[in-house]
Amino acid sequence: MATLPTWIDERLDPTLDKKLTQRHVVEVMVESDRPFFSVQQLRSRVSPTVSKETVRNRLDELREIDVVAAETYPETITLYYINHPESPWPLSPAGQRALDHDSPLETLSLADFLRLRNPAGIRTLVLAGLQLSLVLFSVGVGLIVLSIDAPVEASHGLLGAAGNLFVVCLVLLGAERLARAVRDDGVSGAVPTPNRSGPK
Repeated sequence: MATLPTWIDERLDPTLDKKLTQRHVVEVMVESDRPFFSVQQLRSRVSPTVSKETVRNRLDELREIDVVAAETYPETITLYYINHPESPWPLSPAGQRALDHDSPLETLSLADFLRLRNPAGIRTLVLAGLQLSLVLFSVGVGLIVLSIDAPVEASHGLLGAAGNLFVVCLVLLGAERLARAVRDDGVSGAVPTPNRSGPK
């Protein structure tokens, strides 16, 4: 089963003569990908042979020691979740750290990309690729109209496309930084001027 965080482990009742222990309930909650549970959802995971009342009793005990918290909604639906002291409901500390990233691409590792295990990061990468493809297509049409050769040419089409995409990305990055400098400091701040205040 899951290795419980110290703050949970220290609060649990070590009594072992119950059909369903606090430890088992909280281990199931920690191991699961779900942030919150109804009593029925927990019952089906911990042991379908125990009653809903038994599961509710363990949850009430866990609420008394501030390991679990609950929210009640209309139609008498109550959802239970781990009461992580480090982050707001219903996020675990790991979930909070994931949200703190500026972009899903920051969490996309090479291993996750190759195994397609980070959907948000991969979708962001695909959307960026589609947008850059549109930019590259527009630049290509503009170069044809102006009868200008592409900046990078190669014997293989993919190599040429990659080289030209790299050039477009560099130009976009430079343009973005220049625009940010103009917004922050005005035109004079964006264009460096030589210091002429030396000794006369």
